[in-house]
Amino acid sequence: METTSTTKNRKPWVNWLLFIVTAIVVFVLGLLASSVIERRSEAKLYFQMAKEIPDWEPRNEVWGENFPREYETYASTTDTSFQSAHGGSAKVDYLEKYPELVVMWAGYAFSRDYNQGRGHYYAIQDIRQTLRTDVPQPATCWTCKSPDVPRLMQQLGVPEYYQGTWAELGSEVVNNIGCQDCHDPKTMNLRITRPALAEAFQRQGKDINKASHQEMRSLVCAQCHVEYYFKGNGKYLTFPWDNGFSADEMEVYYDNIEHVDWVHNLSKTPMLKAQHPDYELYMTGVHADRGVACADCHMPYKRDGGMKFTDHKIQSPLANISGSCQVCHRESEAKLMANVYDRQSKVEELRRIVEINLARVHIEAKTAWDNGANEAEMKPALTLIRHAQWRWDWVAAANGLGFHSPAEALRVLGTSIQKAQEARIILNEILIRKGVKTPIEMPDISTKAKAQEYIGLDMPALMKKKSDFILNTVPEWIRLAADREAKMNK
Repeated sequence: METTSTTKNRKPWVNWLLFIVTAIVVFVLGLLASSVIERRSEAKLYFQMAKEIPDWEPRNEVWGENFPREYETYASTTDTSFQSAHGGSAKVDYLEKYPELVVMWAGYAFSRDYNQGRGHYYAIQDIRQTLRTDVPQPATCWTCKSPDVPRLMQQLGVPEYYQGTWAELGSEVVNNIGCQDCHDPKTMNLRITRPALAEAFQRQGKDINKASHQEMRSLVCAQCHVEYYFKGNGKYLTFPWDNGFSADEMEVYYDNIEHVDWVHNLSKTPMLKAQHPDYELYMTGVHADRGVACADCHMPYKRDGGMKFTDHKIQSPLANISGSCQVCHRESEAKLMANVYDRQSKVEELRRIVEINLARVHIEAKTAWDNGANEAEMKPALTLIRHAQWRWDWVAAANGLGFHSPAEALRVLGTSIQKAQEARIILNEILIRKGVKTPIEMPDISTKAKAQEYIGLDMPALMKKKSDFILNTVPEWIRLAADREAKMNK
């Protein structure tokens, strides 16, 4: 009775208000239901393959017919204009910027040419043009440069592929790093296409096939962004992870097998050359500890309408702070960028100390040899030089200037400084015994050109040889590749 009475006594405008509110709610629910149905339909259409992708298809444009959003963002990696305070995608001549590196790599091809990588899209172009590939190289050097490599491994066999030469397979490797390198063409699941990674984990007693999807979002990067060496006469690509990922553990691995990348022209040190141990450095850092994958920062998710997809413009997170860093960190873009630069600047400060001292210690060792030092008295110093430069390179060769693990990068550089100084003390004692006045007078290596002249490089001749190669051989490679692609399309 009270409810009926209340309803009868309610003012007419209240009833109208309830009616309007109810109508609005029904309308909004209708819109929501319509949107859900539309988005489901869109997703269904998105995952319908417009064209079947053959196994080991290396051409990214073929994949792009099915996945236009990913392909469009991938194609944007042609833009190399982004440059941060300590990196980016713009070309930087590191030998010009840090001329001590020329002396540190005397006798090795890196003393000729070493530039900042411009990104995945330019990997083939850059390896063809670098002066480092004028030195005869194995086919193994192509391994991380193209999705043509898994195709060749299937066709030739993995050991047979490694045993070829870089020049022999030049016309076969033409497609830029892309889809086939990381994805299964039938399911689009992430997969490992380079056996060296799976083999490295297997030697550690781990089955990479049991990795989670989140782990795979780093492991597909770890196929290439790692330290490696060419094992034996077959040049078999191998990761030195049997003892662990750290610089110290890999150093022990290399010492135990007595691996030498080259013997230094000046100091006669049996040297190690780090490649790009990004994954190893990352594994010692806080992001790896928190389960953050490489793709979370370098390939963050995007939205297009109702579609969530991965941005395939693989780049520095600093070029997209809102899409990468601020997903987890609530600070402003300016604050986050300042945090990154602060850590990188500290790493660079120590790195430059190491470089100046390593260039000096190689020259001091040369002076000791020139004044009659023998192998027995030089060996302790050379071992320290080998370890000091390896540890420097383990940090310097990795992308990100140490940011993937700043604390570990600073620790490793600190031990590098210590070892370089211990080597200099030993060499100073040898020089004094030989009657050489110390400190010795250092040559002028203040520029790339002066440093290259000091170590005996004939740069005009080397550049002429490379120019002839680019003008004559590369066009023939491209013609042969075009002929092969035309046959594939018939």
